[in-house]
Amino acid sequence: MRCLVVADLHYSLPQFDWLLAAAPQFDLVIFAGDALNLGSAVDYRAQIVVVTKYLARLAGLTRVIFCSGNHDLDERSPEGEKIARWVASIREFGVACDGDSVIIGDTLFTVCPWWDGPLVRASIDDQLREAAALPHSRWVWVHHAPPADSPTSWGGKRFFGDVELKRWIERHHPAMVISGHVHQSPFIPSGSWFDQLGTTWVFNTGLQPGRPPVYIALDFSASKAFWLAASDAQVIDLDNPLQRPAAPLRDAPDWLISLDRIADPSLARPASAAG
Repeated sequence: MRCLVVADLHYSLPQFDWLLAAAPQFDLVIFAGDALNLGSAVDYRAQIVVVTKYLARLAGLTRVIFCSGNHDLDERSPEGEKIARWVASIREFGVACDGDSVIIGDTLFTVCPWWDGPLVRASIDDQLREAAALPHSRWVWVHHAPPADSPTSWGGKRFFGDVELKRWIERHHPAMVISGHVHQSPFIPSGSWFDQLGTTWVFNTGLQPGRPPVYIALDFSASKAFWLAASDAQVIDLDNPLQRPAAPLRDAPDWLISLDRIADPSLARPASAAG
């Protein structure tokens, strides 16, 4: 199984266009949160309409998993906690999203919402406990924030990771946690796009402007993780213990090389995407 991992596209429509073009080469696209940009001049309600159309089109091309991030929160629950209520609507297109656990091949994927308070945090605790009882040979979590005290959450002066996530990892030992949120981690000293906590691999794509976005490609059959940014490409072997730095990618497989051949906007945007 090959998975394309992105996060923090923040309503960058050229990056969404690239994602549509790249998706058919993968068995699964994992979008680890922050599809919206709350700092945009575009009203967030309009952003939701456009992003929902993109996700619907994406789901017509391959399997899709999406977890909410802090920029995706559009309402408050009756208890006053911020939530991404709109995300539940994408389930009708076949997208696995907040609160779901799905088995694809031999892998169990658990999709966690962004939590803003104790109630949603408790719901994630319950979600992980219930998912742990499901049969699986590999367990992958999708959770927007990376864990605390990890190079994947290093911001240059302090860590911006989730303390609770670190505790959940120590309790359940998933094979992999896929995150985003801390944009600069892969690009700064002492930061990284990958880490290993015990036996759990942790990933954070990072963020760069332009097309294509920074992305991670996971090839489970080859036990490889590839990270590709504007001026860098690296690879790690998931069967080996953590080693730093990652190896430069010198001999990319053909399917990965072909992603660089995706021409600039070759696909029309959804009807409401312009403007």
